[in-house]
Amino acid sequence: MSARTPSPPRDKSRIDDANASTAFNEDVRPGLWSWTKLDDTTAVGPRIGPVLQSVSIASSDSNDSLVSPERQHELEKGNAIQYRTCSWQKTAALLFSEYICLAIMSFPWSYSVLGLVPGLILTVVVCLVVLYTSLVLWEFCLRHPEVRDVCDIGQMLFWNKNWAWWATAIMFLLNNTFIQGLHVVVGAEYLNTMTGPDPGVACQTVSFSIIVALVCWLCSLPRTFNTLSKLGVFSAFFTFISVLLAAAFSGAQKHPAGYDPRPSFTSDSGVASVGGSPIVTTFPVKSASYIACFNAFLNISYTFIGQITLPSFIAEMREPKDFPKALWACAIAEVILFSVVGAVIYAYTGNQYMTAPAFGSLQETYKKAAFSFMIPTIIFLGVLYASVSARFIFFRIFKNSQHRTEHTVTGWSTWAAILLTTWIAAFVIAEVIPFFSS
Repeated sequence: MSARTPSPPRDKSRIDDANASTAFNEDVRPGLWSWTKLDDTTAVGPRIGPVLQSVSIASSDSNDSLVSPERQHELEKGNAIQYRTCSWQKTAALLFSEYICLAIMSFPWSYSVLGLVPGLILTVVVCLVVLYTSLVLWEFCLRHPEVRDVCDIGQMLFWNKNWAWWATAIMFLLNNTFIQGLHVVVGAEYLNTMTGPDPGVACQTVSFSIIVALVCWLCSLPRTFNTLSKLGVFSAFFTFISVLLAAAFSGAQKHPAGYDPRPSFTSDSGVASVGGSPIVTTFPVKSASYIACFNAFLNISYTFIGQITLPSFIAEMREPKDFPKALWACAIAEVILFSVVGAVIYAYTGNQYMTAPAFGSLQETYKKAAFSFMIPTIIFLGVLYASVSARFIFFRIFKNSQHRTEHTVTGWSTWAAILLTTWIAAFVIAEVIPFFSS
């Protein structure tokens, strides 16, 4: 028998479009723990479908319409604006800034409804579920390196149908814009709280909303996540200080805000209320309704859930295979910070004096001091979602154009105009929808 001729080595920088497979052609899925140590020899499995024409990248090689991250680096060389530049540390900063936010201060309220033990258990369980699904999403992005956002994934999952892309795109933009609107409202309410009512200023809240929206628009102008990650570090750090101060102040103050020494009393509004020392329960009280408990559970879940932005972050990483490092770092910090801050504030505040967010349970001076450190995250989190929306639109308008990769008047003008449009829409949502601020 003649010796079998060995097959030539595969070039991992090229992806065979016809065979619809990635450079990692073995269908071997890494385990949960191996995801933390992915290297070039780890297989991630085949593609689920052909390359989307809407996201293929132009190349001098006509057969190379879809390129690996390494090839994308080569195509970006010499460009004034390079997108695949984020290290895993900078991506971690983006994740920290997204998750370490004002919503942390609603965990004490959730624990007061669910009870401390079920609340802590659910915090860990939800964190693990989100971690696992995020790793699956990352693996999908590795198999399909041309994907830039969740809309591309939506189209691929629904048999490359255009209607799936449009449906995902509409919901994607609405979600991001509503989050921007939320931060316009919170920023305006913060300014209202700090300055107090001024009879000489007409429509004071609306004026503050305009100021917040303009500041957010200016902070949104950087074109790459690499630049935004620096602001993200600043935002996450000050949020960390804010929640630690809130936890410390809840123990330092003599009594929570609204404290009444009487075991039971009737409030000024005629409502029968419970007073006395803070009541902390290990499990839900018998009077807790299903709706209240479910709302508390959703409150915990929504704080962890943010996978809608992950494909956009991965698409600008220098080494996408390093994404789990950022994800694990963020998940560990989240579960520790959320649990400790939530439990400490709840222990010193109790069921009867709890508010959401828990800043309302602090005495006035303590409340203003702790909440003031939340200003960066109030601004930046809206900025982050605005940037994700803007790049989604911008990359479609200037696909394979010099305006996307060079400092041109047209490119920067369009980028600024898209961002301004999203912030105007956010302002309208914040002011027009009557119940939005609640």
